[in-house]
Amino acid sequence: MNINPMAQAATAPARVLETNKVLRNTYALLAMTLLFSALTAGVSMALNLPHPGVVITLVGYFGLLFATAKFRNSGLGLAFVFALTGFMGYTLGPILNSYLSLPNGGQVVMTAFTATGVLFLGLSGYALTSKKDFSFLGAFLTVGIIVGFLAGLGALFFEMPGLSLAVSAMFVLLMAGLILYETSNIIRGGETNYIMATVTLYVAIFNLFTSLLHLLGFMNSED
Repeated sequence: MNINPMAQAATAPARVLETNKVLRNTYALLAMTLLFSALTAGVSMALNLPHPGVVITLVGYFGLLFATAKFRNSGLGLAFVFALTGFMGYTLGPILNSYLSLPNGGQVVMTAFTATGVLFLGLSGYALTSKKDFSFLGAFLTVGIIVGFLAGLGALFFEMPGLSLAVSAMFVLLMAGLILYETSNIIRGGETNYIMATVTLYVAIFNLFTSLLHLLGFMNSED
């Protein structure tokens, strides 16, 4: 098979431009969805809304995630992204209220928030500057997230706080790996849809924050 070097040289800049476009769109949309999620969380906190419960949360999350993936190549996909992140922000509000009602709860929330931001920026920056290929994490992350999700449900339904803490620690590591994986996937051209890239990074940030919140809240209660 003959490969035209001139054609390769011509397509390389186009690939770089496309990758940079996906990266810019992803981070722009991610910033907007995080702000929108924070807004819905704030409204939920101000109105002191109750948590919808595990079943509604899971149905809402997976239903909106499926809709986002289905319409990822259309404008409707953007609407579902904001519906998903807004819904997750709403579920976060009651959780934050419960922590803020505890002694030193405000400090716990701010520490978790700061740690999440530092970890995300640090991991994303490392993946962007090093340009390392983290695709090898894919299978490990898939299995780990499934195991962690099932273990988390087990800890919740069977009221096993020790297992719940272990799951939170596990998810901190898994979400850190997911940030590295997805950022690498974008810059290496593996992910070309900025809507799905945004959803993946948002889910990683959300789970990283809630897992850190759980761990820090436990450590604060032990003091």
